[in-house]
Amino acid sequence: MFPDRTAPPPEAPDPPPHRGSGPALLGYAAVRLVGLAVLLVAASAAGEDAWHRLKGRWDAVWYTRIAEHGYGYEVTLPDGGGVHSDLAFFPLLPALERALSAVLPVSPATAGLLVSWTAALAAAWGIHAVGAHIAGPRAGVVLAVLWGVYPTAFVQSMAYTESLFTAFAAWSLYAVLRGRWVTAGALSALAGLTRPSAVALVAALGVTALATVAARRRGPERLGPVPLVPVPLVPEPLVPVPLVPVPLVPVPLIAGMLLAPLGWLAYAAFVAVRLGSPTAYFDVQAAWGNRVDGGVALARFVAAQLTGPHPLAGVGLIAAFGLLGWALWLCVRQRQPLPVLVYTLVIVAVSLVGAAYFGSRPRLIMPAFPLLLPAAVALARLRDRYLAAVLAALALASAVYGAFTLLGPGPP
Repeated sequence: MFPDRTAPPPEAPDPPPHRGSGPALLGYAAVRLVGLAVLLVAASAAGEDAWHRLKGRWDAVWYTRIAEHGYGYEVTLPDGGGVHSDLAFFPLLPALERALSAVLPVSPATAGLLVSWTAALAAAWGIHAVGAHIAGPRAGVVLAVLWGVYPTAFVQSMAYTESLFTAFAAWSLYAVLRGRWVTAGALSALAGLTRPSAVALVAALGVTALATVAARRRGPERLGPVPLVPVPLVPEPLVPVPLVPVPLVPVPLIAGMLLAPLGWLAYAAFVAVRLGSPTAYFDVQAAWGNRVDGGVALARFVAAQLTGPHPLAGVGLIAAFGLLGWALWLCVRQRQPLPVLVYTLVIVAVSLVGAAYFGSRPRLIMPAFPLLLPAAVALARLRDRYLAAVLAALALASAVYGAFTLLGPGPP
């Protein structure tokens, strides 16, 4: 009797997520410090307050107001009577701002920056863990740094929710990749209290759960060769062993799936009860222009650029969408794990099919960090000095673009 040489050996367990994370966190922090330094210099030259741009404008003002006074503030627009309600903003960031400002001698606005910066480091750590799990430690380090030089990475330094959401998303994906369904579901629930794009995490966990159950129905997984044991000369008496059925749907999987949508559902229910309408959450979002139109508004915007006085802007937008499509195709070709791929596809889809302000779409796509994994794998093959030069150039370009955008008139 011989062991089956064709059976795959058991997979070696992944190293703990903290192993090798030091270079990823240092590299991420370095590129973000470059962004802050360039912003401070540019703001000083322009006579602007850089810190005010990071914590006291646009969405950050709404989060701070919620932290200070709770929900209930509305703005009536002068162009037709539309109403912008603060109920469009999810509660976890302002709750953390309020809690932190209660224990530290800082304002809620400053607390928002501290929360965002801490969450950004946690996100970079989680991104490294996911990248290292899929493509190896070096690619994981590069992936974390690439997320820090994303064109709208300056938002990671603002009192916005992108860093906090991406931290929950990255660690939730890592948990489901390791089969920790309850942890993944709990982190998805927290993400659902942070941003509406948590639907991407719910979808990722749901599709993966269905695929897991389908695989169990096809039969038990092969765990590798069975170790040989010596056969005794005198047979031992047979003792009947009761058969314990293996459930097709494990309890942790069910628990994780029940937890995953609770954050988003809880906030939608809160808005419905507060305004007395089952569709109140969607009505509030629609008043801000955050309604799903299948991409009609986006198509009209691109067409207007092509036929307007600056058609090259429209050509540039088409090229950018082509690059985005190519990145998605590379993710599919790379055979990224199912939850990671579904999460990425849904984040991109949600960012494109809404009627929201066009300038915010690159920011909305930013949590889809697996889009950068094919580039991270390619760059990880470079020698250290060439890799450092490429990342330094990207960091400088991202910093300049970030300073230009933050010092401009419109919100990111």
